[in-house]
Amino acid sequence: MELTRRDALAALAAMGTGGAAVTGVAHVRDGDAGGPGNDDDGPGSDGETSMTSGDSDDSLLADPAIVEAFVAVAEPVYPDELSSIEEFVGTVIEGRLREAPTADGIRETMTELDELATEWYGGRLPTIPAADRDRLLREVGADVAGEVPDGTLAERVRYHVVNELLFALYASPTGGELVGIENPQGHPGGTESYRRGPTR
Repeated sequence: MELTRRDALAALAAMGTGGAAVTGVAHVRDGDAGGPGNDDDGPGSDGETSMTSGDSDDSLLADPAIVEAFVAVAEPVYPDELSSIEEFVGTVIEGRLREAPTADGIRETMTELDELATEWYGGRLPTIPAADRDRLLREVGADVAGEVPDGTLAERVRYHVVNELLFALYASPTGGELVGIENPQGHPGGTESYRRGPTR
């Protein structure tokens, strides 16, 4: 099953990320971060990106290293039958880092987990095998820990990393279909879906 950007944007909406962040992520992923007047032969084509007031390079792509680490963790966490995980997770996490109230906790917890991967396995999360990423999550205790946003590392990894990934997946249309949820949160499906009833 292929995860699409439509899935990612539906997941962001279900997770309460505001429209500005969703729109911003969509433009960045389309290569349209600078908006009109940012063409090669248009105004501002002197080699620098044209910015509107209040914009910065950081606003165009939120913490690439954190996004890469989330993509790496998603591989052992998500079911094997899913494809296009990188774009889905990248879009969701960029949006969450821009606007989620828990953005600082997400960023700090993933940074700690990434540093632990380097200490225990000799490389950052994106550089070590998926089996080692899975083992790291279990050794940290994220598979059995409670969900506490400001708790121990295990509790924070469970809350800010594992749950973030799983909620995004199952709040998306494709993820909802995977587990038999006909209309996941944020994906109403229209009146026809209520007439059909459950599909299984």
